[in-house]
Amino acid sequence: MNNELKFRPDGTFKIVQLTDLHIGDEHAKERGDDDRTVQLIEQILTAEQPDLVVLTGDLHGSHGVTDPLLSCRKAIGPVVRSGIPWAAVFGNHDAEEAVTREQLLAVQQEYAGCLTMAGLSGIHGVGNYTLPVKRSDGSDDGCMLYFIDSGSYAPERIGGYEWIHHDQIQWYMEQSRQYTKHNGTPLSALAFFHIPFPEYEFAWTGEQVTGIKGEDVECPKINSGLFSAMVELGDVMGTFVGHDHDNDYCGTWHGIRMCYGRATGYNTYGNLKRGARVISLHEGKRSFDTWIRQDDGEVV
Repeated sequence: MNNELKFRPDGTFKIVQLTDLHIGDEHAKERGDDDRTVQLIEQILTAEQPDLVVLTGDLHGSHGVTDPLLSCRKAIGPVVRSGIPWAAVFGNHDAEEAVTREQLLAVQQEYAGCLTMAGLSGIHGVGNYTLPVKRSDGSDDGCMLYFIDSGSYAPERIGGYEWIHHDQIQWYMEQSRQYTKHNGTPLSALAFFHIPFPEYEFAWTGEQVTGIKGEDVECPKINSGLFSAMVELGDVMGTFVGHDHDNDYCGTWHGIRMCYGRATGYNTYGNLKRGARVISLHEGKRSFDTWIRQDDGEVV
């Protein structure tokens, strides 16, 4: 399979973001929640026919789960069967117990279409990597996609969720500068991670706000500066996270559009209809369109 990502001849490139599937515990199996989640993924991919699927964490549970590797296989199964290239980042629940990120990554990489990478060794996280989207004529990179491991939980003395660490931010900055030097100007980019950074609070009161805020932004207590780095370097035009199942809003602050996905899995909390966020990029333009496709077929 050719997994090179490239803008279509009409200059578009479509991504479906799946998030918070939470496949795997025994109660979900009994209720049929996991089967419903798989069917929903198949339904959305058939309707949207994307060029790339991005899974932004909490694909499955691992706490109290007998076989988390089996849960991982079930979570990625409908995407693999679709034949569409796909990439993933980890959430705080994926490797919570009895399994490591490295083991889960190895399972993902067994399958066709997988573009997930471990990324640079020696820095925090498993899965800090980039994927270029080539121009429609294949001549050069037309857009860059950043994938960042937002971690799990902060040390007990701090509490709450882990933050994206300085070495990861430094890695992003180095990548961004290299692409800018090659391109002659900042290369339009999107970034995907699981746990929102604190600036998502400001996005709700920013510009062009759409969607629903049904719960607090469950971000780290430490603001490590990733957003400010993105503002300074000028390449990232949009960020996409999961984690907070009752939030699906997008808002623009200091030129960056911060978006939540829509929770996809039925085996988890949340009052919003299950679904997925869709992102449509436009070659040569620093802009994108985005919408949510729900389980009832409605496009929001």
